[in-house]
Amino acid sequence: MFASFFFLLRTAIAWGALCMLLVLFIFEGIIRKDPPDGILVLVLAIVLMAVVAAFTHIRRVRLIDQTVNSTTLANRHRRVIDLPLSADEAFELLQTAVSEFPGAEHVEAAKNSLQVRAKIKRNELYYPDLTTHRSLRWLASGDNQIYATVSPGSESCSVTLICEPMSPAWRDFFILDQGSNLDNVQAFTRALMRRLGDMRNMERETVKQTMTEKELSVAKLNLLHAQVEPHFLYNSLASAQLLTRSDPAKADEMIGNLITYLRHSLPRTEDSPSTIGEELERTRAYLDIMKIRMGSRLNVQYEIPDYLKPVLFPSMMLQTLVENAIKHGLEPKTGGGTIWILARAHENTVAVTVADDGRGFSAESAGTGIGLRNVRERLRLAYGSSAHFSIVANFPNGVAATITVPTSFMQGESS
Repeated sequence: MFASFFFLLRTAIAWGALCMLLVLFIFEGIIRKDPPDGILVLVLAIVLMAVVAAFTHIRRVRLIDQTVNSTTLANRHRRVIDLPLSADEAFELLQTAVSEFPGAEHVEAAKNSLQVRAKIKRNELYYPDLTTHRSLRWLASGDNQIYATVSPGSESCSVTLICEPMSPAWRDFFILDQGSNLDNVQAFTRALMRRLGDMRNMERETVKQTMTEKELSVAKLNLLHAQVEPHFLYNSLASAQLLTRSDPAKADEMIGNLITYLRHSLPRTEDSPSTIGEELERTRAYLDIMKIRMGSRLNVQYEIPDYLKPVLFPSMMLQTLVENAIKHGLEPKTGGGTIWILARAHENTVAVTVADDGRGFSAESAGTGIGLRNVRERLRLAYGSSAHFSIVANFPNGVAATITVPTSFMQGESS
């Protein structure tokens, strides 16, 4: 109440003093005559119009902010907004918000100094002025401007926002903006908060989508792994069943090897990593089982340096390649053959190769079975584009399959 009263009084005094000074200057300084009797009525009429304009300004401010004080009644407004963003992110957000602000013209952005400035064209439809008559146009408040600066911080930043008329500050005593700059500073603050909320919502959606995709990948990886384990177990149990009829001693040896194989396989969870050394032990147990079955038709050679055994390697993949080499390369071959298991380090990767001198490529060994499909898919899910799988013809006979993965060690291990 007091703020409104003093604001009206200030406006009346300012216009009254201006009018009296003009009267004295014109009639005492230039014309050098006494002012006419009606001049006082004219001065009072101008002061009354100014008071009415001030009252309209107060009502407009009350509608916008519901709080009337010296700050909200001013033509020029300054606001500091804290943003949990880096300076560059805040600047991009600020520049976009200013460019899309209603009535924004001549937007100037300086990224080095983190400043944005724009002219805001006044809309007379929303902010009518008592001085819209052509003869009094020079008294109108005119267009406004926005001046915003980003102040960087350690983990966040702040935006200093200034909304003001483009006219000189001395005119604020006489010409009022009808709350347009108060409306601008609040609208711009809302725009920044809305855009910040949109960014946070997008980040949450991205995190949620990433977590969902990760959960789907883990579930798919578990399914693929579950498809690989029974694939070998079924074959081994079927071979053991046959040997119990023809050679019980070898069947007993095979079951012992199978127990060794399961001891290396079953305790491991899907989340715990395996290593080349552990996979080699699992594969040895598998090959011992296959040697009982194939006899002298199966020979194995290992070329894996000890320093590569601690390198992390996907579970079951080495055994899958060996199983594929036996099933499609050596078993169908009358005289059997040899399997080579090699590991080589190259820069930041390790390549593990399983080669054989079996039948080579055929319609049944072109890499379309469930085992090799699972190898490709599990590598993609676990490593993305940083791991590779290739299968090529071996010279002079057979096939060579290679898995290349990034070099990484168990925690506490080193090369």
